[in-house]
Amino acid sequence: MPETTLTTLVLLCLAAAAAGWIDAVVGGGGLLLLPALLLGLPHVPAAQVLGTNKAVAIVGTTGAAVTYVRRAPVQVATALRIGLMALAGSMTGAFFAAGISSEVLRPVIMVVLLGVAAFVLARPSFGTAAAGDVTGKRVTRARLVTATVLVGGGIGFYDGLFGPGTGTFLVLALTAVLHLDLVTASATAKIVNVCTNGGALAMFAYQGTVLWQLAALMAVFNLAGGLFGARMALRKGSGFVRGVLLVVVFSLVAKLGFDQWTG
Repeated sequence: MPETTLTTLVLLCLAAAAAGWIDAVVGGGGLLLLPALLLGLPHVPAAQVLGTNKAVAIVGTTGAAVTYVRRAPVQVATALRIGLMALAGSMTGAFFAAGISSEVLRPVIMVVLLGVAAFVLARPSFGTAAAGDVTGKRVTRARLVTATVLVGGGIGFYDGLFGPGTGTFLVLALTAVLHLDLVTASATAKIVNVCTNGGALAMFAYQGTVLWQLAALMAVFNLAGGLFGARMALRKGSGFVRGVLLVVVFSLVAKLGFDQWTG
């Protein structure tokens, strides 16, 4: 455990709880959790911050995934198939990450996100209609393959290469490709996130870059936030998730714009 003040610990735990809530509802909790760790632990090496971030996030994501599986019509086998492809894509992206400049990627991702926000605003019914049944006839085998290869592999690759907003991209892509409502898409995305976070955490643990004591403390709050967020999303439905989604998308654009400007 690094030397920190009680105030810093309290703020980190609150940030972990809020990040767990955001991540459970629509993804994007890392927008809050990682900056909080960087600000709260200014003298800790970046690798340890990243490793600790994954150790905290995977607990809340797992709790949210279990809650969703129990209460939402999620097809676990399909989610795991996409998750394994995302894991492979993430490892590939991480391999190429050193040769890619984030300053080049940020403007591209900002344009994509603004396009996504415009689409969601222009289509109020997006993600609010009845969900497609991934076990039945409404979703074809071709769409399942597309979801596995492009959504899993493509977004997994992006997660390893760059990362910000991965959970949000998963929710949007799963909604569009598999015709899921936003609640079911969030549930599926959580299972995929568990797979990718697990692979990343295993690598960080192998490298010895996880602050386990701090991660364990923050993980308790992240889990509480994740469980609360999942239950709220299930109770309030797709309209609520859509509103949170737009807030997260615009927040991500603002953060990427700030990083680009200050960089």
